[in-house]
Amino acid sequence: MKFTFVTLFKNIMQGYFTDSILKRAIDKKLLNVNYLNPRDFTNNKHQKVDDTAVGGGAGMVMNPQPLFSTLDFLKKEDKDVHIVFLTPVAKQFTQNDAKRLAKKSHIAFVSGRYEGIDERVIENYADEVFSIGDYILTGGELASLVICDSVSRNLSDVLGNADSLRVESFETELLEAPSFSKPKDFKNNLVPSEYLKGNHSRIRSLKLVLSECKTKFFRPELFLKYNCTKVVDFLPKKTKH
Repeated sequence: MKFTFVTLFKNIMQGYFTDSILKRAIDKKLLNVNYLNPRDFTNNKHQKVDDTAVGGGAGMVMNPQPLFSTLDFLKKEDKDVHIVFLTPVAKQFTQNDAKRLAKKSHIAFVSGRYEGIDERVIENYADEVFSIGDYILTGGELASLVICDSVSRNLSDVLGNADSLRVESFETELLEAPSFSKPKDFKNNLVPSEYLKGNHSRIRSLKLVLSECKTKFFRPELFLKYNCTKVVDFLPKKTKH
């Protein structure tokens, strides 16, 4: 898969791909990462890419021209590129989105700065628009990296053990159960004894209970959805006569 980051600050982002899982994926040619800077496409002789907001308001807004030219160039290079804008004014990104986007061949992330991007750019070029949470960042670069990481780990062979994807949080309505490593006793903090007995059926049952407890405490809205799903599954299915 190819990722293109449209950003004014690629130096902020490059370091993320120099270690660990994504670095290995790039080395194995499972991922290809590229950067485009709108300053390189501006008609302004000073490479200015922002201006005051029409209608007033605090801060500066990214101009349409540099981004129009950047994204036109990108689409000429690859007409199938899937263009994603990062903004708090959007639907929240989920694990289901990550799995769906992992089927794309080329995703471009457009990172805003200042007070945001001229809306005409989004209207003309966005295939999707995402937020990663109900808070404000100084730019879209971190959000782009978050989504890139989440999508990448759903690609075949990127993770060392693909089975780990099946037991993670958000694969169902429940959060993942607690994990433990050796030693079984660390400073009088013990691993739950059931984990040590080798009865995998009982371990799965305990993990389910712990998942339910965690979800109920940290994400009650997910727990409510989980309970509703159980009720639906319990109801008798309609049969044809």
